[in-house]
Amino acid sequence: MKIVTQVKLMPDAVQAPAFERTLPAINEAANWVSAVSFEHWALKGSVRELRKRCYGELKTRGFGAQAAQHIIKRVADAYTTLRANIKAGNLGPEHSKRRRKAESKPVAFRPHAAHTFDDRCLSWNYDTRTVSIWTLDSRVKNVRFTCSPGALKQLAEHRQGESDLVFRDGKWFLIATCEIPEAPRFEPKGFLGVDRGITNLATTSDGDNHSGRRLGRYRRWQARKKAELQARRTRSARQLLKKRARHEARHATHTNHKIAKTVVAVAQRTGRGLALEQLTGIRERVTVPRDQRARQSSWPFHQLGSFIAYKAKRAGVPFIEVDPAYTSQRCPRCGHTEKANRPTRDHFRCRRCGLAGPADHVAGANIAQRGATAWVFVNMPDPAPA
Repeated sequence: MKIVTQVKLMPDAVQAPAFERTLPAINEAANWVSAVSFEHWALKGSVRELRKRCYGELKTRGFGAQAAQHIIKRVADAYTTLRANIKAGNLGPEHSKRRRKAESKPVAFRPHAAHTFDDRCLSWNYDTRTVSIWTLDSRVKNVRFTCSPGALKQLAEHRQGESDLVFRDGKWFLIATCEIPEAPRFEPKGFLGVDRGITNLATTSDGDNHSGRRLGRYRRWQARKKAELQARRTRSARQLLKKRARHEARHATHTNHKIAKTVVAVAQRTGRGLALEQLTGIRERVTVPRDQRARQSSWPFHQLGSFIAYKAKRAGVPFIEVDPAYTSQRCPRCGHTEKANRPTRDHFRCRRCGLAGPADHVAGANIAQRGATAWVFVNMPDPAPA
């Protein structure tokens, strides 16, 4: 399985100017290649055609052979992604404003957008924690980097393929791809159901509750601060707004990582699989009052689900997604399903058998039952041919 590892670069006063000159120049060249591609082939430019028309000019501008190839491939990949999004309907129907805007101009790259380096342009020395990287000012060697011991071990043992050079908040980072071997999956003795929500980010069928109260309070505090900055209408206020948005996103990501790590560890220790609701498209299906729209749109349920999925895969824990319909209205003991079984958001009480308890805990128990049933059907042997 593929995961990414981030390290922080620490260039000195001599090395930093080379980075500061190279990345904007690369993105400026990518914008030029993008304009050429759009002018001659609209959204259908290919690597082969762009190489014939742009490679010589990129070499004249001072880019090495491999750097020029990466710029051309990056532009072609951007147009491939744009065509895929249009075909999938992610930019709206044919005559929508968003789609017409995307189709009417070339793809643009920000001055400090991340750029890809392969092993010909970038080499790692894990013992000294340094990298050697190509720049417009020749190759810069012995650039120090820092990361955790676990990340360093992961890089040394499993790094493969390309790495991205990223400039963020005045700091330089390298994001490397690691191919981690999957642990052998064990046969589950049962399933641990996980119900995701807004008030409670995750509630398991064991009754463990990971409350979203602290994260919600943090988001409300950030919203007040952002409102104050928006009222200023200055350039520095806009920069601070972007910085706060990134800080808030990192905080939510850290929270989801902790929850996912805890849930997977419990399942691994008890020899059970993990079952989650399949919540794809829930924002389009569910309507909420106006004062709750911001809260629903910032609900990080998909990120939490993806974190649990990849951590389970890495630990060898069986993982499955189940149908979420009526999990909070169905009684896990007698199977009676009725809207009145859940009189309030927090409480469940079966009107047939009288089972009562926290609604999220009951939903987790229903998800665990559905996970066990679905696992049997998914993994049953193929029928013998007639």
